[in-house]
Order: sequence, then structure tokens, then C-alpha cells
Amino acid sequence: MTKPQISFEDFDKVDIRVGRVVKVEDFPEARKPSYKLWIDLGKEIGTKTSSAQFVKNQTKEDLLNRQVACVVNFAPRQIGPFISEVLTLGPDDGTDDASNWVVLTTLKDVPLGREVK
Repeated sequence: MTKPQISFEDFDKVDIRVGRVVKVEDFPEARKPSYKLWIDLGKEIGTKTSSAQFVKNQTKEDLLNRQVACVVNFAPRQIGPFISEVLTLGPDDGTDDASNWVVLTTLKDVPLGREVK
């Protein structure tokens, strides 16, 4: 399904930054299998939390210390007992399974908090 075209100005409103996963926990209270992530986004933004459905394709060990891309300017969302402050990005793997997302990461480490364009 193709989504409607947006302007560059619309895209520019989305603040996507690089962070490093510094803590990962199981999230058994979530409706779909998920992890709780703590992501260091550098001095300017700090460490933020994210609920992420990466359980099928990544282990906690795969995610720990990995650089990831996050949308940092969405409003926080209450997901069960957890507040998700940023959206960790990644495509689904093409299956219809729950938690089938694959984390979007960098090929090379970059400074934390760098903007993705």
C-alpha cells in the first residue's frame, strides 16, 4: 500500500536521531511480544525508553549496545505499565507474525544524538 505523498517540510518535522541501547528487558505485560529498551541519545536528549516488538528477530543480547534510529519528537505513549518515550525504527520481516520487526541500525558508530536525514 502506497501512502500519500508528503512535502519535504512534512518529513523535516520528524526528528530521527541515533541512540545506543544501554538496557533491554522482557516486557511480559505487553499485548504483543516486546522488549523494554533504554536508549542513550546523547547529552542533549539523554536516555529515553521505548517499547519495541523486536522479539522474533533479535535477542536482548543482539540489541544491547547496538546503535539504533529513533523518532524522538512523538508524544510519550503509555503501553501497559511502561511509558514509551521514543519510537525505535525498523521494517517488518514480511511475515504476519507478531513482533516481527527488525531493528534499523547503523553500519558504523556515529556520535549519539546525531540526526538522521
